[in-house]
Amino acid sequence: MTPATVPSTDGWRVSGRVQRWAIAFIALFALTGAMLLVRPQLEKVHVALLFLLVVLMGSAIDGSALGLTMAGWAFLFFDFLFLPPYYTLGLTNPLDWLVLGSFLVTSVVAAQLLASAQQRTREALARTLEVQGFSTLGAETLNAAEPVQALAAIAEVIRATLGVDSCDIYVHRGRDADLELLAHAAAPKAAKSVATAARAGGLLAWVGGRNEMAVERPDGTASVGGTMDEPSAGARGERQSGWALSWGEIADARAIAIPLSVHDRSVGVLRVANDPHVDLAPGQRDFLNALSYYAALGVERVQLSADASHTAALRERDRLKNALLAAVSHDLRTPLTTVKALAHTIVERGASPGDANAISIEEEADRLTSLITDLLDYSRLTGGALLLTPQIESADDLIGAALASVRGILQTRSVRVTDDEGAIMLLGRFDFVHSVRAIVNLIENAVKYSAVDAPIDIGVHRVGDRLIISVADRGIGVSERDREQIFEPFYRSPGTPATTHGAGLGLAIARGLALAQGGDVTYAARQGGGSVFSLMLPAAEQPALSE
Repeated sequence: MTPATVPSTDGWRVSGRVQRWAIAFIALFALTGAMLLVRPQLEKVHVALLFLLVVLMGSAIDGSALGLTMAGWAFLFFDFLFLPPYYTLGLTNPLDWLVLGSFLVTSVVAAQLLASAQQRTREALARTLEVQGFSTLGAETLNAAEPVQALAAIAEVIRATLGVDSCDIYVHRGRDADLELLAHAAAPKAAKSVATAARAGGLLAWVGGRNEMAVERPDGTASVGGTMDEPSAGARGERQSGWALSWGEIADARAIAIPLSVHDRSVGVLRVANDPHVDLAPGQRDFLNALSYYAALGVERVQLSADASHTAALRERDRLKNALLAAVSHDLRTPLTTVKALAHTIVERGASPGDANAISIEEEADRLTSLITDLLDYSRLTGGALLLTPQIESADDLIGAALASVRGILQTRSVRVTDDEGAIMLLGRFDFVHSVRAIVNLIENAVKYSAVDAPIDIGVHRVGDRLIISVADRGIGVSERDREQIFEPFYRSPGTPATTHGAGLGLAIARGLALAQGGDVTYAARQGGGSVFSLMLPAAEQPALSE
């Protein structure tokens, strides 16, 4: 951080103040000379009122400092020139001290009251301009059709309200250090060196990355440090003063860079610049602080709009993908059915060298048919085309139908079924066909990932309003980081053997079928090694028997 420099006083400001003070003293001397010419005809009250008028004029044109100075000089002139004995500070009449004291007190009070009234007027005017600025800001934001146009309108309102040459708004793209100029507003006659947007790197990248403000000076040096305070919960956009840099470091700044943040998250950088420097009154610093928060909200709106567009594009791409999968899968079923039928015919004829090949063709056709069925089911699940007919069904019937469907792949593998002891009949409200498919997928998964001689345990019990059917194996299990990813479509764990068949849709389809019925599929590590996949379905009560 470079050391703070002492702000230099502007030439025009010094010259203007000297002129005002010179005019005030010329008026005081002229009035005094004019009254001296007619001194015999003037009463004390006339002199006091005329001097008081000059004091009020001084306070009006340059504040209380000039007014109090004029009051002091008028007090001396009153005593020295208009109260006997003349041309001395002494008084012959003691009551004249009361006149002088009253004049001085009245002059001081009047000067202070006038200065205070002028200050309140300036503050009221500043508040009016701020309200107009916020009103214009809101109107421009609402009238903009696109978020980027709204951000450009915000930049122009900030520039015009503060009276600076340019206002730039940068937003983060990709990495936090990457900034992109998204809105640039410049005065028509602004100096090219100031109106031109600054490069997004360097100091601006530092401001955006560190969430600290910075100032740039005409000599190329800069001061950095401090964060802008976040608005309080009930502030409705109003921000507390958060300028950590000193007034000396800000007063001679050619440009000011302010980090834009929403909910403690940096979203961009606001940069205002002016030639020769940014001339901000203390009240305008708070105003800029508040405006920067509106700019941050505008940046967030742009980012949210971009995210929404990206999400819509992904959703449309996913819809087209599912439609393509459904169309291709449906069209592949017919030729596969024909191939399987021809291969089966060859096998039945027998006594042919091609019989073994025909058997392989039939097996591969079955595998492709199963894969296509998975693709169709998954496309229906994601596309919302799944038809459900939930009814009260028995858990025993559900498990029996599932075991009958996988009899071919189980072969000699042992399957043990256990249920709650003492339970007469466990019932649930679910779609029977789709629930069978979910259990079949869990059993097939257990067969794929466990040894041939390892038994598969199927358990059924009820917990609250859930009917839980678990399929447990003694396979390799699932790592901690893969426990949710295994339910993603087409996902294969890194340790999956290359000879394992399937597209990785079984668990995704099982969970999708369960979720569509108000249930779920969960994973738990099995004690002693292996996995336990639990299908949860809505439970049902046994219907009461009529007497």
